[in-house]
Amino acid sequence: MDMFSRLSPFIQEYIYRNEWTELRGIQIAACEVIFDTDDHLLLSSGTASGKTEAAFLPILTQLYENPAKSVGAIYVSPLKALINDQFKRLDQLLLDSNLPVTKWHGDASQARKDELTRNPEGLLQITPESLESLLTNKRGICLKMFSDLRFVIIDEVHQFMRDARGLQLLCVLERLQRLTGIKPRRVGLSATLGDIQLAKNWLCTGTERNCAAPITDEGKRRIRLHIERFVNYADKRDLQDLASPEDSTGDRAHYDYLFKMTLDKKTIIFTNSREETEYVMANLREIAASNKSPDIYRVHHGNVSALLRETTEDEMKSEDEKIVTGATVTLELGIDIGALDQAVQIGAPHSVASFAQRLGRCGRRGQVAQLLFTFVENINVNAADILGPINWDFLKTLAIVELYTKEHWIEPIYPHHHHYALLYHQTLSFLKSNGETTPAGLASAVLGLGTFRHIPQEDFSRLLRHLIDIQQLERSERGGLLIGRQGEKQVNSHKFLTVFQAPEYLLVKDENRTIGTVDTVYPVGTRFSLAGITWEVLDVNEKSKVLFVKRVPGVSLVDWQAVFDGELHTTLVRRMRDILRSDDMYAYLSESCKERITELRYITRNSGILDNLVTQVSNKKFAIFPWMGTRQLLTLHYALLDKGVPNKMPWYTCVYIEAIFSGTVQELEEIIRAIARSQLNMYDLPLPDKVQIRAKYNEFIPNDLLRKQFIEDYLDMDGVRAVLGYS
Repeated sequence: MDMFSRLSPFIQEYIYRNEWTELRGIQIAACEVIFDTDDHLLLSSGTASGKTEAAFLPILTQLYENPAKSVGAIYVSPLKALINDQFKRLDQLLLDSNLPVTKWHGDASQARKDELTRNPEGLLQITPESLESLLTNKRGICLKMFSDLRFVIIDEVHQFMRDARGLQLLCVLERLQRLTGIKPRRVGLSATLGDIQLAKNWLCTGTERNCAAPITDEGKRRIRLHIERFVNYADKRDLQDLASPEDSTGDRAHYDYLFKMTLDKKTIIFTNSREETEYVMANLREIAASNKSPDIYRVHHGNVSALLRETTEDEMKSEDEKIVTGATVTLELGIDIGALDQAVQIGAPHSVASFAQRLGRCGRRGQVAQLLFTFVENINVNAADILGPINWDFLKTLAIVELYTKEHWIEPIYPHHHHYALLYHQTLSFLKSNGETTPAGLASAVLGLGTFRHIPQEDFSRLLRHLIDIQQLERSERGGLLIGRQGEKQVNSHKFLTVFQAPEYLLVKDENRTIGTVDTVYPVGTRFSLAGITWEVLDVNEKSKVLFVKRVPGVSLVDWQAVFDGELHTTLVRRMRDILRSDDMYAYLSESCKERITELRYITRNSGILDNLVTQVSNKKFAIFPWMGTRQLLTLHYALLDKGVPNKMPWYTCVYIEAIFSGTVQELEEIIRAIARSQLNMYDLPLPDKVQIRAKYNEFIPNDLLRKQFIEDYLDMDGVRAVLGYS
């Protein structure tokens, strides 16, 4: 029997109604796993390849033919917006099925939630935090709601694998499994996984099932790329050869170019920060106004109000609207915005995975994927430092494009084995839900979760003693553990459910209309940009955390607190070196970019950094270029400090180390090679006293455990040895 015939009648009708000519390869493969095995399922394929339908069609068929006695499937998403988008699609799919779909998050209907708790059935769409809240605060309801749970669908697996929310989700799913005695199958969806086995391991955490990850032939995608470059000159002497002084204003030329290239084209303009998105879109809106062009410019990021974001999404879905939307990561994920004419990336993407996500937003529904890169460089031709003129972001972009388009390579996502801040959170969450527990019972319940399987008993005991000392926990007269006076403040806060850090935001209102949020109390009269529009503060209510504003003309700036947690992989860094060593010229480069890569090749070849581990750049200043990733380079940085060699990484995701050394190049090289040959004890490295991987609850974790987490989960001496040839 063919797979179409095995699908439920209402699904077959849906397929006819939407004029599908056939099931895609990934949909057939998913049906085979769901119908014919008992395995978990990981679906990894490009954006718009039909992954969502591949998961839902066989799962809904099974729930239709053999109805569950409770909620039959949970769909977990990292974004409320993605839940809302999927809700609309599923609501249509399930019209004739008698299978209800309910969304459950902070903005969802309380009446629908109450109805589901009274009569649990169908499909539940939820965020990790809302699921945590149910399990922690309403165990009895959880027992009823999930007593016959069959499937858990986890969307955007790559997003969850990168941070604490994913680990929290795994903990909650395992706790739910223990509570109900039900072991549902898990189905993970992702468009950008670099290492399938790592993702399978993650998806299976805390379970004993196998995980199937069918590989299907998606066929070759046609991609149209172009990279353009603009220059701001920092020194007037650099302007002598320019035909016109106006040519020095790279920013203005850049905005004019973006205006022309996006005119009458449905476009997402991606930047790497909310600030840059706001500034770019405000400038485009100003240019449009001066040209008497319609205002088609929108902004979509997490600080813009949900209503404005949803309005933008609806406008972009319209075939007739040629909307241009500035966005950050919020539109990287799978929210349906219809067919785009193109996407624009300003500056370098953070990673190959990010590039793949953003490329996947265009080229849907049979179109050629069209992606435009733009760079604005600040050039000082007379800079004395031989490494100063090198634009590493430009090289990084070329390496990202080459790795993905030629090899389809994406960075693997490293697992986090020692997340002590999450261990604290899950410990208090368990105690809030279960009440007083013996230390042994607590260790069995919390430390026994698959997420914490690499944390030894002595580390947990160390954490518990510390939490008692700081009154997060306390001992009862019976010797049990319960939440302490200070811990009560944490678990009773509405912020306790989240494990990610977020600043205090102030609401921005234009009369009664919410525009979005900022994290700065701007004084009355201050102007700032939000949603691509400039506002002036009329009044500030600090108690209610509200700024009242009015719209004003012009372009202004806004800033949010931001910490970039990205890193470069060794494969990416080495491809940057390969590009500099090569004479290849890439067809997608503009003439200005071709001139720039020629110049960079000349500079780097003559400097010696491509072929030498160490290059002397001044009297006692040396540049160390092992061409390794961020983790490995940071490890070498600390190892050199341990050997008494002062050094620094010029910026967080750089590709080299600057060292101050009174000896020769050869002597410094030998120190580095001796480090690679040695059996270095990582715990003896001279790390800063408060070194840590950023996490929300670090303030409650002993410094020695935070140091251990940093060493075990972030440094990589084996990688250093491998790159230098001593593995």
